[in-house]
Amino acid sequence: MCSRFEQAGVKCRLVKHSRIILATALAVAWSRPSAQQVPVFRAGIELVNVGVTVADKKGSLVTDLTDNDFEIYEDGKKQTIRYFAAGDPTGPDHPGPEMHLGLLLDVSESMGEDIKFTQTASIKFLNRLVDAVDITMVDFDTQVRVARYGQDEFARLIERIRQRKASGWTALYDAIGVYLDGAGGQDGRKIMLLYTDGGDTRSAIRFNELLDLLKASDVTVYAIGELEHQSSSGRNAQRVVLQQIADATGGQAFFPLDVKDLDPVYDKVLAAIRAQYTIGYLSTNDKTDGRWRKVEIKVTRKGDYRTRSRKGYFAPYKGAPDKPKP
Repeated sequence: MCSRFEQAGVKCRLVKHSRIILATALAVAWSRPSAQQVPVFRAGIELVNVGVTVADKKGSLVTDLTDNDFEIYEDGKKQTIRYFAAGDPTGPDHPGPEMHLGLLLDVSESMGEDIKFTQTASIKFLNRLVDAVDITMVDFDTQVRVARYGQDEFARLIERIRQRKASGWTALYDAIGVYLDGAGGQDGRKIMLLYTDGGDTRSAIRFNELLDLLKASDVTVYAIGELEHQSSSGRNAQRVVLQQIADATGGQAFFPLDVKDLDPVYDKVLAAIRAQYTIGYLSTNDKTDGRWRKVEIKVTRKGDYRTRSRKGYFAPYKGAPDKPKP
């Protein structure tokens, strides 16, 4: 579990921390196999996968692009696209990659009465998203707990959500770090839904380290911030935190005020998930120095388009890399 944290310049303090669930339990939670649909290159060669959504100048999502409509660059050098899939494939001849959902729920004392909103909101989303092959639930307070559910275990997952009660401190950054480390072993598209007020009072991971981990991952984060009962100063600070967490992965942060605001928020989230393209390439840079590599995606089709994706990744490494500077 340490290697992914070390690759992002984070010392392996997390697994040694008494507040985090034992590594053996984490191994069980992430051990269920799933079929691979995204090609994996062995013998030390890794496919770099990037999820990207595209919008036109009016903000409407563009869903009819092909691999010929994209160019991808790493540190300014053009790369060859080796894998391409649309997020919402049309027909059996165009299968998309499997989708894995991470559901992260803040159940710490600071959530207070918002815990009911979290439960209602997360269940409402699960009822709308039927595409995920499995769901990894991470609920956290002073501790971080992980459990993974298959498509046939929906009732057990809902029961677990409803049983949560608000208590303890908030290990938000640790919870995200634990999820990212486990998700790194999954092939396919990885989407995280994060429900929290954005505060952290108990994590071993620091915020700048968390941002490095997020940038190193291929997870797309959609944060649902519950800030209604925060002070104005706290609300502004935590809004920025959640926006930075989402932006680091090419995702988005939303701040609904009430249950009635969830449907338009989920409309946007689901549309973005299903409009996301997956682009894979083999880097022409074979150095194993653990350094940050900037990735840029361009749409070549005529028109004014805006893309949303992660901004890069950390190279494979041998030995301890220098501190990366994204």
